[in-house]
Amino acid sequence: MNKLKIGVIGCGSIAQHRHLPEYRMNQQVELVAVCDINKERANQAAQKYGVKAYTSFEELLQSGEVEAVSVCTPNYLHAPISIAALRAGVHVLCEKPMATSAEEAEAMIEAAKQSGKKLMIAHNQRFVPSHQKARQIIESGDIGKIYSFRTAFGHGGPEGWSVEGKEGWFFQKEKAFVGAMGDLGVHKTDLLRYLLGEEIMEVGAFVDTSAKDFATVDDNAVCILKTESGIIGTLAASWAYTAGEDNATIIYGEKAVLRLEDDPDYSLIVQYTNGELVKYQLGKIQSNAEGGQSNSHIVEQFVDAILYDKEPAVTGEEGFKSLQVILSALESQKTKRVVSLKAEVVMK
Repeated sequence: MNKLKIGVIGCGSIAQHRHLPEYRMNQQVELVAVCDINKERANQAAQKYGVKAYTSFEELLQSGEVEAVSVCTPNYLHAPISIAALRAGVHVLCEKPMATSAEEAEAMIEAAKQSGKKLMIAHNQRFVPSHQKARQIIESGDIGKIYSFRTAFGHGGPEGWSVEGKEGWFFQKEKAFVGAMGDLGVHKTDLLRYLLGEEIMEVGAFVDTSAKDFATVDDNAVCILKTESGIIGTLAASWAYTAGEDNATIIYGEKAVLRLEDDPDYSLIVQYTNGELVKYQLGKIQSNAEGGQSNSHIVEQFVDAILYDKEPAVTGEEGFKSLQVILSALESQKTKRVVSLKAEVVMK
């Protein structure tokens, strides 16, 4: 089988810690090019992986050298670069959040349809073993009706591990569009939709900056969410959890409580109302703090979708539904009201 020729656009931390090493480990691909507007960064990555360096994504796409790309750029460039790649007949794996507006997300989905190429969004929390097991338990009906949930994703902030530190795009509104809520919160909106198997329909949120006076984006967000069947719960996203990472999700059901990534030794604990306790050791969730995320399964899922002509595990439509919750949280903060998601968008 001919190997799939891959390029990575944007050579920052997520490319260095996840995309590039995962492509290198994948036997079905050949990494052929990297691209970054920072010439030195592009050259360093190119040297390390033995590939060609570009500083212009247009030039890379027009070279005809790549069949698929990862888009690992600042958020404001996700949509324009993804659309350009799809129109050039190149498959796209785009980092999250997929876009900075509903219009951009819709344009990306449309570009994928028109080109017939794959568009996948890098929501890796779906592939964490504890999350997959929890979804199976929920689907089996084992915990009965779900009453509530709470989920959090927080750490000390991207300045500790991003390539540009405090000067980085993460903290600049014009490039990032949103802070902790988009960086971490969107992972959890996607995870909740995946676990619960239903859409989030109402959002009330406080999205603010309280810890990082140098940032022009939020570093703390707390949301109250309501699903289509009426389950209510909370989501917290923060760059102000200074002493360590919190990546826990708790699902409160009629017959049991599921604790995901909430215990240092057991990645999933099921507490049944009859007193029974089931503990699963399924491997810890990976974090940047532990030296990278080299087996997120995102890359292998993307590559399989292309090679076997399958629908990507996280389609553009799925990415858009998770983005909608973020956009609604920002609107809720602005208007000080609970925001109802448009049913026609969510149900698309």
